Amino acid sequence: MSLLIWACNNEAKDSVEKADSINKASIDSPAAQQTVVADEATASFLVKAANGQMTEVKLGEVAQQKAMDARVKGFGSMMVHDHSAVHDKVKTLAAQRNVTLPTAVSDESQKDIDECSKKSGRDFDKAYMTDMVKKHEATIDMFEDAANKSNDAEVKTFINNTLPKVREHLDSAKAIRKGLK
Repeated sequence: MSLLIWACNNEAKDSVEKADSINKASIDSPAAQQTVVADEATASFLVKAANGQMTEVKLGEVAQQKAMDARVKGFGSMMVHDHSAVHDKVKTLAAQRNVTLPTAVSDESQKDIDECSKKSGRDFDKAYMTDMVKKHEATIDMFEDAANKSNDAEVKTFINNTLPKVREHLDSAKAIRKGLK
């Protein structure tokens, strides 16, 4: 009951902050001793990973609509497909561990999406591919960090199985970005 009241009093936070707060309260609660709950590092990773997947999907949808270059459109399509599949896996892992995920992208991610959406033509293509390189580099760092900090064998397996695809996306983004110059 107190968790529900506490969560309702924090409506001003963005979706990612809310999920992190709920998970912290769950991990620290006495009820956590009776259920399967992720450790704090794993819960934090799953929240960040969910936000990242939702962001990539939204940006990919924008790229499918706004990109001029066929390679950029194709990359956007790949982002929607691949990151939707990864997000589904993140949701399954989170549900199994009683981890609350954000229901929308973070405020920061929404700003990135809005900024990217304002561009058009070749400016969009260049900005989107530059952003994809940065986001995939950050995702690799986040996944590697989580693999080192998480105590959850199944989450580590998910990370290790997902990283090669993220690295493939990074290589593709770099090659497309280079071809746009």
